[in-house]
Amino acid sequence: MAVEARLVKELREISGAGVLDCKKALEEAGGSVEEALKWLREHGVKVAARKAGREAKEGQVVSYIHTGGRIGVLVEVNCETDFVARTEEFQAFGRQVAMQIAASAPEVVSRDDVPAQTLEAEKDIYRAQLRDSGKPANIVEKIVEGRMEKYFEEACLLEQEWIHDPAAGKVRDVLTALIARTGENVVIRRFSRFQIGS
Repeated sequence: MAVEARLVKELREISGAGVLDCKKALEEAGGSVEEALKWLREHGVKVAARKAGREAKEGQVVSYIHTGGRIGVLVEVNCETDFVARTEEFQAFGRQVAMQIAASAPEVVSRDDVPAQTLEAEKDIYRAQLRDSGKPANIVEKIVEGRMEKYFEEACLLEQEWIHDPAAGKVRDVLTALIARTGENVVIRRFSRFQIGS
């Protein structure tokens, strides 16, 4: 199927993906931009999974001071090469991640970083809240798991909705798309958030 150039251009503007990837996605999606976006996301996940094992020792420490100087963030974002670390796209991603941290105040980068005792403490709180509900134990556990997902969405940076463009999905989706575009493993390694009075 021949793909119109205007559709390729439109998809490139939305996704930031390369021309060939956009063309292939539109061909796979039968010319539907919406379906092509899904294809690009799925393809990005596969690319990211292949790259995940590669070492990311280059990158940048990005700082962000919120207006008024009451909130400050330092975040380390790593990639595989200095070449990618110097690109405008990589640096812009680092700045946006720092702003995300300033605005959303996550506790950790990913759910793997949440200490086991914190997880158990959260589950115990939710169970205690439901103790007198009269619900069967298996239902209580399902509710607790649902509340834990909500906890992860608030506490874990990668699980948060991307504040710069909610249509882009979660922070991990934006990271996956960046990995697909750069062709390198990119990792948000760690961060510190400072706030006056806290």
